[in-house]
Amino acid sequence: MLLSDVLPEAPTSTDGALAVFDAAPAVDPEFMIGTWHGAELPTGHPLDGLLAASGWWGKQFGDAETVHPLLFRTADGTALWPLNPALAFGGLGLARKLPALKRRNFTNTIITARPVLHARGPKARLRTTRYRDVDTATMIYDQLPINDVFRRLDEQTVIGAMDLRGVARPYFFVLRRDESLPVR
Repeated sequence: MLLSDVLPEAPTSTDGALAVFDAAPAVDPEFMIGTWHGAELPTGHPLDGLLAASGWWGKQFGDAETVHPLLFRTADGTALWPLNPALAFGGLGLARKLPALKRRNFTNTIITARPVLHARGPKARLRTTRYRDVDTATMIYDQLPINDVFRRLDEQTVIGAMDLRGVARPYFFVLRRDESLPVR
């Protein structure tokens, strides 16, 4: 999925993304149930480019207690598999210090390391939280100080703001409903 497919007039700054986010209606957690294909929304955030370079595909919400925050395609591209975010985001501090990581494609490294990185169960939960004065669906990571907060762009698309402890600005992405590949 390309960002231009869902947001042809995509903002390119944090202020622009916040304007889109704040104008969008809240989402009930039940709305998020399903599998979603994702794309980064580059705003100059230190994390811009890392998910794309990793080959990140999207997220899956089975129910409020069964959430897979990081889905990747299998090597043959016929299915998706959940990656353990504690292993993936454990190097965020390093990634912020080494901008060159964002310019490299490490999809094959992740696919090769699948036996180690594969999540052995759900790694997040779905709840309603208050963010920017609005109660809306939020994915709460089990092992990391990260919340992904959602607002609805249309019946198939949401904008997400990743709120990371210790990082002043949110990191933005969009998700579009896509049940085309099974999760294994």
